[in-house]
Amino acid sequence: MLVSDFHYELPEELIAQEPLADRAGSRLLHVKSGAGTLEDRQFREFPELLRADDLVVFNNTRVFPARLYGRRGGVQLPHFSQRTREMGHPEFLQGRIEVLLTRQLQREPNEWECLVRPGRKIGVGERLFFGEQDELQAEVIARGEFGERWIRFELEEDFFALVEKIGHIPLPPYIARDDSSSDRERYQTVYARERGSVAAPTAGLHFTPEILGRMRVCGIETAEVTLHVGLGTFQPVRSERVEEHRLHSEAYSISEEAAEKIARARSDSRRIVAVGTTTVRTLEYAAAQGAGEIRATSGEANLFIYPGYEFQVVQALLTNFHLPQSTLLMLVCALGGKENVMRAYEHAVRERYRFYSYGDCMFVE
Repeated sequence: MLVSDFHYELPEELIAQEPLADRAGSRLLHVKSGAGTLEDRQFREFPELLRADDLVVFNNTRVFPARLYGRRGGVQLPHFSQRTREMGHPEFLQGRIEVLLTRQLQREPNEWECLVRPGRKIGVGERLFFGEQDELQAEVIARGEFGERWIRFELEEDFFALVEKIGHIPLPPYIARDDSSSDRERYQTVYARERGSVAAPTAGLHFTPEILGRMRVCGIETAEVTLHVGLGTFQPVRSERVEEHRLHSEAYSISEEAAEKIARARSDSRRIVAVGTTTVRTLEYAAAQGAGEIRATSGEANLFIYPGYEFQVVQALLTNFHLPQSTLLMLVCALGGKENVMRAYEHAVRERYRFYSYGDCMFVE
């Protein structure tokens, strides 16, 4: 299977650069795979599209400000105010480095897998400094196969407290602007709890307390799992053939309560609806590890789902629109059928839906 089979043309102006003021105000494309039909709807209608006995599963991961700006050791930058830095002063930008924390490898010592820019200039053994007063310091200790770095941070105080102070929300590269203070709340689901992601599980961004309340009134059961979004989401497909691609692992966990709800739903032959591709990967990976059963567990998931995959747990999916030739698009095609999903994408482009993280969504069943 060729990666190019999952390409589609997208006008740049359809890439959402800002979120809607109303989370639930987005459009929803309803894809009925069995019937091969498409319906244009509003996300507010989502509770009515569910069955009364559905189990809807969310990913409760929380995005943290994982993008750090700093300098290399030996490069002394002139002092600039925070406002001047944010406005992109040329002299500051020339000496600036950018580090994206993608996965904590261990806590003691505090080591992280990271993406760095400019990548080629930052070698193993180099020291890095972050913050107005170099409050956070680090050393590059290794380099990965695709340019990622392993970095060891030196800090006596609370690491995450300092990152919350000096870090930036890691908006995706197709959002052509710097992050703002409002992104700290808006690039986050309303049910986010477990800190650890460098990207939001974007299908969940449409939910509001009111929508969740309507689901409860309808008697629809919900459960939460955790998968911390990391390099597995950012990683491009570099091979020509889909089958040759390997996915980075990402930390996940399933609680006893969630495992019991999922087991009960499966035993009763009720439909399990996943909110987001990260939820799908968590559930399907856990089932594969548990010989078909979902148990309370935690670990590292690296399941790559593409057409031909036989789903064990998930039967329906709420998801945003994804990049051409991406692993996320391949996963949606695996569930909804490649022909159905690619036709849905053509329809969404034609009807001028908003795409990607801050864009509209589709419900595939």
